Amino acid sequence: MSIQYIKGVGPKRASRLKKLNINTIEDLLYFVPREYENRANFKYIAQCEEGEKVSLKVKVWGYPTKLRPRKNLNIIKVPVKDETGIANLVWFNQDYILSQISMGDNIIVYGKVNYFGREIQITNPIFEKGKGSKIGSIVPIYSLTEGLSNNEMIRIMKNAINDYAYKLPEILPDYLRSELNLMSIKEAIKNIHFPQDKNRYLQARRRLVFEELLTLQLGLFVIKNRTKDINKGIQFKSSDEVYNFIEKLPFKLTSAQERVFKEIEKDMEDSKQMNRLVQGDVGSGKTIVAVLAMLKAWESGYQSVLMAPTEILAQQHYESITKLFSNYDIKCELLIGSLSNKKKEQVLKDLKNGNIHVLIGTHAVIQEHVEFNNLGLAITDEQHRFGVKQRAVLKQKGDSPDILVMTATPIPRTLALILYGDLDISIIDEMPPGRKPIETYAVGVHMTERVNNFVKKQLLEGRQAYIVCPLIEESDTLDVKAAEELYSSFKDNVYKDFNVGLLHGKMKPQEKDNIMGQFKNKQIDVLISTTVIEVGVNVPNANIMVIYNAERFGLAQLHQLRGRVGRGEYQSYCILINSSNSKISRERMRILQKSSDGFYISEKDLELRGPGEFFGTKQHGLPDLKIANLFTDIDILKLAQKKAEEILEKDYLLLAEEHFLLRQRIIHMFGDRIDDLILN
Repeated sequence: MSIQYIKGVGPKRASRLKKLNINTIEDLLYFVPREYENRANFKYIAQCEEGEKVSLKVKVWGYPTKLRPRKNLNIIKVPVKDETGIANLVWFNQDYILSQISMGDNIIVYGKVNYFGREIQITNPIFEKGKGSKIGSIVPIYSLTEGLSNNEMIRIMKNAINDYAYKLPEILPDYLRSELNLMSIKEAIKNIHFPQDKNRYLQARRRLVFEELLTLQLGLFVIKNRTKDINKGIQFKSSDEVYNFIEKLPFKLTSAQERVFKEIEKDMEDSKQMNRLVQGDVGSGKTIVAVLAMLKAWESGYQSVLMAPTEILAQQHYESITKLFSNYDIKCELLIGSLSNKKKEQVLKDLKNGNIHVLIGTHAVIQEHVEFNNLGLAITDEQHRFGVKQRAVLKQKGDSPDILVMTATPIPRTLALILYGDLDISIIDEMPPGRKPIETYAVGVHMTERVNNFVKKQLLEGRQAYIVCPLIEESDTLDVKAAEELYSSFKDNVYKDFNVGLLHGKMKPQEKDNIMGQFKNKQIDVLISTTVIEVGVNVPNANIMVIYNAERFGLAQLHQLRGRVGRGEYQSYCILINSSNSKISRERMRILQKSSDGFYISEKDLELRGPGEFFGTKQHGLPDLKIANLFTDIDILKLAQKKAEEILEKDYLLLAEEHFLLRQRIIHMFGDRIDDLILN
C-alpha cells in the first residue's frame, strides 16, 4: 500500500518520503533509524561531564535573561538547579524561550553539557514541563531529506506502527524463531524504532538483521542448487596433456595455482555444470589457470570464450593466450567493437563453423548474432564489472557450458559467500616468486614538489608514470573537471617536456582504448587518469603511480590502483598524497605501506569504512541491505549461512508450507535479477 494511506502523510510528504526510497508502508516500517538519542537516563547536575548529552529534572531558580554581545546574536540564559548543583540553560537567537519559561517552573531538559570555567552550561536544550513525549525515552534519529524534520518522521512512524505493524507477515518459521530465541516481527519493528530499553533494541536488531541475511543467503543458495540441479553440465574427459603443458611452461606454477586448477579440473570432469569464482590478487596468476581450463575444453572438442570488461584488456588476453598456445593447433580469435565489419563477419562465420576454438572479447561476445558451434567453457574476467544478467546471457550461448569467473578484487571469504553466493569459490592466495615489492610512500600535500621531481627523474630514465586525480564524490562530471584541470596544469607546466595524456570515465570506450594503447606503446609518458585504470591493463614500463587525495579512496581501491605498476623488471613506486590529518586516514595509509596482501587490506578496509562504501551492492546485482551491516554483523551472517544450509538440506526448493512466506520474500527480494531462475 502507498505511504499516502498513513495518517499525517499527504501528497507533499509522500513525494519527500519517495526521495528516501520510501514508497510503500512496508518500506517505511523497514526504514530504520540511523542512530538514537538516549533521553531516558536522567542525571543530576553534579554528575554532568563535558561534551555529553544529558537529561535533567531541574527547577528554574532565577529570572531568564537576554544578552546581546554583538549584532545578530542574542543569548538567552536561564539559571536552574537540582539537589546537587546549579547550571545555566543557554539558547542562541531563540527569543521565544523568554515567554515559555518562568522562575519557579519545574522542567525536564535534554542537551549538551559545556563547561565555562566552573560554570556548567546546557547548550540549546529541548525542554518540557511535566511528563512530555520528547524527553524520558530513547528517541530515534532518521536520515532525512529537505522539507522533512525528525519530529515529523517520528509522528509518521508512530502512526504507521500503530495502524499497520500488526499486519506484517511472520516469514520466519516458528521452529527457527524458537530455536534462536528471536522476537516476533511486530515486536522487532516496534523496538527498532522506539526501543523500550537497550536490551529490547538489541533483540529487535538481531531479529531483523538475521531475517534479512537469511533471505539473501537462501536466495543465493537456491539459485546455486537450482542451477546445479537443472543444468546437467558437460563431462570433460580427463587427460595428461594439460600436465605436459604445465611442465613446458617457462615458469613454475605456485602451489595455490595448482590447488585452484585441481578444483576446476574436478568440476569440469563432473557431469554437473561448473559455476566457480577464482579470486586472486593483482598479479597472482589467474590467467594461466583459465588457460589450462581452455586447453582441457579443447581436448574434449569444445570451444571456450573469455569476456573482458575493456577492449584493451581483451587485446592483452588475446596476445598472451595466443602465445601460450603457439605449439598447439588451437585457433584463437578476438571479437571487439573496433574490428572492421569484414573481419567481424569472418570471425562470426568461423566461430559458428567451429574453426575458432578460443574466442576472446568484450561484451561483444554476448550479442545476439554471436553463435558458437560447441561452447563448453565461458570465462568472465573482472567479474565485478559484469552483472548477474550478463553472466546468464553468456551461459545461454552454449548447452550448459561450464562457467569460470575471475576477479582481482579480494573480498573476505564470508562476504564472498554473499556477493557470489551462486558460485563455488577458489582463492589464489600466493604470489609468484621473484616479483619486486612495490615501494609505497604516504606523504602530505607539502611534499608535492618533491614528488614531481622524483617522477621526472624516473621519466628521464625512460620509465612511464600514472597520476590518479583527486576523487570528488559529488559527481562524475566534477571528477572529469578535476582531471582536466590537473591535465592542463601538468601538460603546460610541471611535465611540459614530456608527452602527457588524459583518461577519464566520460570518454567513449574507443577513446579510452586509444589512449591506453598510446600509453602502452610509449607514445605517452605521463597518464593523468581518474580511477578507470584500476582494471587489468599491463604496461611493464610504467613503474610509478602518484595518487592525489588518497584519503578519499577505499583501501581496496588504492590497492587495485597500485597493482597497475610493478609489472616489469624495474623497481616500482606508489606515492599516496594524503590531504587529511585525521588519525583514521593516517592509519589507512600505514596499512597500505606495510602490506601488499589484498585480502588483509580488504578486511581492514571493511573494518575501517564499513561495507556500504567498500562496494556498492548494486553493481553485483544484489538486493540492497536495509538493516544489516556486513562487517559488524559478521557473526549473524555466519549463523544465517549455517541456517540457510540446514533449511535447504531439508527443503532445497523451499516448497514446504512452513517455508512458503520465506520463499515469497526471496522472489520479491531478488525481483527480475534472477530471470534465469523462477521459483515455481
